[in-house]
Amino acid sequence: MSEGADKLVIVLWSAGPERPALAAAPFVYALAARALEVDVEMHFTSTAVRWLLPGVADAAHTDAERTKTVGDFLREVNAAGVRLYACAMAMHEHARGASLIAECAGHAGAASVISEAMNSRTRTLVF
Repeated sequence: MSEGADKLVIVLWSAGPERPALAAAPFVYALAARALEVDVEMHFTSTAVRWLLPGVADAAHTDAERTKTVGDFLREVNAAGVRLYACAMAMHEHARGASLIAECAGHAGAASVISEAMNSRTRTLVF
């Protein structure tokens, strides 16, 4: 880990429900960071925000053998202490009026991500 970094912000942008095979990687990185005791937030933007809607993630498998769903990953990272945030703008565009799953910590927008990205103690990954 880089000297002085103590937080990781993972932005899910292109790994939405239309491409579930791409969704595993951000969760694996989040779990690896938590294993290293790094504070982790995951921000769901664009169509990826739909993973945080009831039923969507549980219907999508991330592997050809269909052994793990995006919902399994959401519950696993949440149990590991990763905070999950839905982009308010993406919710308006892709999930207007929908409720969020219980694992979601709430809404956060672009300003939240930019603020963290500008913090010298935070690293950011975009998927």
